[in-house]
Amino acid sequence: MHKGRHFFDVIYASSNGTMPVNDQWFEHAREIEVFGTQVQIVAPTELVWSKAFIQMRHRYDGADVIHVILKQHDQIDWQRLLSYMELHWEMLLVHLLNFRWAYPTERNRVPRWLMDELMDRLRHQLDLPPPQMKVCRGRMLSRVDYAMAVDEWGFADVGGEGEWRDA
Repeated sequence: MHKGRHFFDVIYASSNGTMPVNDQWFEHAREIEVFGTQVQIVAPTELVWSKAFIQMRHRYDGADVIHVILKQHDQIDWQRLLSYMELHWEMLLVHLLNFRWAYPTERNRVPRWLMDELMDRLRHQLDLPPPQMKVCRGRMLSRVDYAMAVDEWGFADVGGEGEWRDA
């Protein structure tokens, strides 16, 4: 919905099935007035989570993630965000590194314990042997942009296939 240069999204489902929109989203919601009506909006933690996987050729919400961190870092429940993204911790790390790159003077807005945790996970993963199967998780970001990896290059498709999703 737009009003001048301002707009808001109505999120009714995640694009790749990784984050079900359910009652848990509203446990930490805020109530605000929009065009004269009281509505609930998701907390910054869930907003970051909902935008983390929007990385298609024609739509990328990374700047939204970065700006939520910049402006609402103190309202983000970092432990809850990590638990939401546990299986996809690398995606969280990517967004945090993008934040640090975009706003290097503001890097203290991300808790040090979280960066340490994610960097430790990365260091540990670097010591593991390479997987035996070729895997592509890129289709969780865009079915179209990563189709050739599955269809032509022999990668296993892990997640993101949801037929209901717009490509």
